[in-house]
Amino acid sequence: MRAFVFPGQGAQAIGMGKALADAYPAAKAVFDEVDEALGEDLSGLIWGGDLDTLTLTANAQPALMATSIAVMRALEAEGVSVEAASFVAGHSLGEYSALAAVGAFTVADAARLLRARGIAMQEAVPVGIGAMAAILGLDFAAVKAVAEEAAQGEVCQAANDNDPAQVVVSGHKAAVERAVEIAKAKGAKRALLLPVSAPFHCSLMQPAADAMAQALDAVEIAQPKVPVVANVLAEAVSDPAMIRRLLVEQVTGSVRWRESVMYMAAQGVTEVYEIGAGKALSGMVKRIDRGINAAAVSTPEDVAAAVAAINA
Repeated sequence: MRAFVFPGQGAQAIGMGKALADAYPAAKAVFDEVDEALGEDLSGLIWGGDLDTLTLTANAQPALMATSIAVMRALEAEGVSVEAASFVAGHSLGEYSALAAVGAFTVADAARLLRARGIAMQEAVPVGIGAMAAILGLDFAAVKAVAEEAAQGEVCQAANDNDPAQVVVSGHKAAVERAVEIAKAKGAKRALLLPVSAPFHCSLMQPAADAMAQALDAVEIAQPKVPVVANVLAEAVSDPAMIRRLLVEQVTGSVRWRESVMYMAAQGVTEVYEIGAGKALSGMVKRIDRGINAAAVSTPEDVAAAVAAINA
């Protein structure tokens, strides 16, 4: 049994998806569709722009989705459809890529939603007020306790449960800085502030959650072709109304990635293909469950290797 997983913010790179767009007309068409949906040349930024501009949340989110769906279209051109997977899942914004891949959203709607999500998340908290930090070497329960101790009347939450030894905290800058020091004192191997522009996946994002509730209300969500393992539940969902509600909760809720992978493994998943830019999720999957074979698919060569493995 296999799953397709879709990366989140941080995977962006100048040039991502270009070789695929050159090799597969269907992949190029995805970037064209996203450009048209947003009314701008996002593909020009992705392939030849400035990394700092691409990294802006409002750009990175639709750009990463476009790249993931381009990979999916290349796989489809080689005869591998999304139904080759028993589950799909995505890390944070990657959940939108997963939903577009299984037909719950159109690509154009996903692009517009992610542009709105990026802007809303950026505007929810003034720059400099919030922060995020990665805590390495402590498990989720330990980091949750660290965050509670560090809060001291401010917001500090365990935001991303990435793998057994990497948990991200999010909240007010001073509280997150306190969490870094407390985590080090409690034996964390490393604890460091992340270069992010806003404190994602904590209660400070409530204004963005409200904005996404409105944006999602205006979009049709269809029954997905393959069940989607939702970030905030760490379980598979297929009901469009529930998908809509969980995407709103996801803005302020924890990304339960470790539990999501464990859920898929418990259902019998032994192969995971990371669809899109980077290799971050593949690494996490291997650290969560060494029994799962994980591979990243982002280039024409990766597509050929994945097709050969899936058809073997």
